[in-house]
Amino acid sequence: MTEPAGRRPRKRVTYGAGREALLDAAVRVVGRGGLRRLTYRAVAEEAGVTHGLVVHHFGTRDALIEAALTHAIRSSLSSSDLEPGTGKPEDFSLGLTEMVDSGPDLQAFQYELLLESRRRPELLSHLRALYDEYFAATRRELTQMLPGPVDEGLSRMVFATLEGLVLHQLVFGEREVVEDALDELRNVLRLLARAREGH
Repeated sequence: MTEPAGRRPRKRVTYGAGREALLDAAVRVVGRGGLRRLTYRAVAEEAGVTHGLVVHHFGTRDALIEAALTHAIRSSLSSSDLEPGTGKPEDFSLGLTEMVDSGPDLQAFQYELLLESRRRPELLSHLRALYDEYFAATRRELTQMLPGPVDEGLSRMVFATLEGLVLHQLVFGEREVVEDALDELRNVLRLLARAREGH
């Protein structure tokens, strides 16, 4: 059977890979057009499948949003090197600029949902729970990097710096400027580690 002119051919998608492909498609739809563009049909069109498959996997639009948010944050955590596990400042967030360049829709999706949560407070609890993963990963890495206890204020400040740099690169480009800022952040962390070792 041939597809009508102007339509993308539909892909055959298996259950496991299909769910992830649908989440990637949802992230791209929102990243490019905002949350108001997120419909079963838009996700199906982006993924090259029937909209019934989207309904089958997620049931409701809210379930799709929640699953896509979890997927986006876990993807960002794994690609950013936020937590390389080495405890060395020079390894901290080495993949950050590449993460933005290779997945701008993934980052835009998260910012879209953050802003949308101001209008839809029911999203806030999901965002808080998932952002807690970012905060915890930052704190764990800083704990390996710095002698002594790492309080929540320090880990939030470092994460806020990283998030601001991601937003800057996403909007303005300027990867080199962001790389320089990350180098400065790593230098600050080295100095802090030395200062703590001296006490």
